[in-house]
Amino acid sequence: MFFQRGEDQKNNPESYMDFIFNFLGEKAWLYITATVVVMWFLVWRFRDSLEIENFHEKYVFVTGCDSGFGNLLCKKLDRKGFRVLAGCLTEKGADDLKRATGPYLKTVLLDVTSQDSIQKTMEWTKKEVGEKGLWGLVNNAGRSLPMGPSEWMTVEDYYSTLKVNMHGVIAMSTIFLPLVKKARGRIVNVASVLGRVAANGGGYCISKFAVEAFSDCLRRDIHHFGINVCIIEPGFFKTAVTSLDPIERELHRLWNQLSPEVKASYGDQYLEKYIKVQRLIMNAVCDSDLAKVTNCMEHALTAAYPRTRYSAGWDAKLLWLPLSYMPACVVDIGLKLVLPRPSKSA
Repeated sequence: MFFQRGEDQKNNPESYMDFIFNFLGEKAWLYITATVVVMWFLVWRFRDSLEIENFHEKYVFVTGCDSGFGNLLCKKLDRKGFRVLAGCLTEKGADDLKRATGPYLKTVLLDVTSQDSIQKTMEWTKKEVGEKGLWGLVNNAGRSLPMGPSEWMTVEDYYSTLKVNMHGVIAMSTIFLPLVKKARGRIVNVASVLGRVAANGGGYCISKFAVEAFSDCLRRDIHHFGINVCIIEPGFFKTAVTSLDPIERELHRLWNQLSPEVKASYGDQYLEKYIKVQRLIMNAVCDSDLAKVTNCMEHALTAAYPRTRYSAGWDAKLLWLPLSYMPACVVDIGLKLVLPRPSKSA
């Protein structure tokens, strides 16, 4: 009877499904769904853990290596065996990095706001990589200041940030693309959680939204050539970008350049209140563990199947990303509650 029943189930799919549902009971769909989810997660984790081979044969160019994420990433990639080409803005930054790394890491002075500097750096890189091409391009260079209320900004204030964070990423990616294409490599662009949630005025949020959009367009356009484009979205970390002293100096500069009428509309106490909020936010959310970001960059360069986006930091995962999927009014209300109110507001 049992064998006969088994034959009947093989010949009749509906009987087989009835047997499964009778065996599992009323929660059959729940068990099936949970099994599928667990299997998908295990397969994803296994696939995510696979790495490329022959690191020592691959060249990676990193911008913004004087300090912060870029500096730490170069040291990690150097220890891992990559041929690292580090773009530094200053001689001191380049010298300090060379002293802290092995003989295979090379530095070059690079200003990502200068088309001429980028072109010369690309020609130098082309000679270094030869026929191997460039496995990885990490567009890490960036600046955050000035940040503050939008009305306090001049056009030049916006442009000073955009020409580094936006124009620099586009120019580097475009000019270096033939070298990356030759190696069928990766372009890793550093955006920010503030490229998902615009939480303050100035060019920073605008530029990071632009990096997100440019990276998505580039990835979809060049994936046929075997090139991956990855986006790193760090939360708030303790780097030069989030240092309180420069932020406060820039806020005072912006305030001092305002007309008397604009100052009067905000009130004499507004600047100090705004600075107190900045201090509170930075001290509360800034993470000192920069490795959380560089680990994401490293994975994007070494994984056989890199992710499209990497979110680094607890605040990115638990605060900013969930906020980015919520209605705009939620962010509007949150900022309205946190930021000071101008004295002559409507």
